[in-house]
Amino acid sequence: MLSDFTGAGHIYIACGYTDMRRSIDGLAALVQQSFRLDPFSDSLYLFCGKRRDRIKALYWEGDGFVLLYKRLERGSFQWPRSESEVRDLSPQQFRWLMEGLSIDQPKAHKPVTEISMV
Repeated sequence: MLSDFTGAGHIYIACGYTDMRRSIDGLAALVQQSFRLDPFSDSLYLFCGKRRDRIKALYWEGDGFVLLYKRLERGSFQWPRSESEVRDLSPQQFRWLMEGLSIDQPKAHKPVTEISMV
């Protein structure tokens, strides 16, 4: 279910370690206070603990929060560890993360931002 999530306008990943004992209210407060983002926006927020084998996802559905929890039976997520940072993921980066890959794929084709005919 989480790997097929397409309802959010943005997907944010909370880099570094998150205390996985936090509940909905604790995660929403972290989004609002530490990252200065609106937990009530059309966004999916992802959190991971030190073990990197489980993640929590928080999403506001208009009338309440949805908390998703995923635990891997084998392996771990390739989670960025830059403390106190939040990153906006593209749909492709989200797929990579859910497939066990790093969100930064150095060999992936990068989108062209400046085009000119010389």
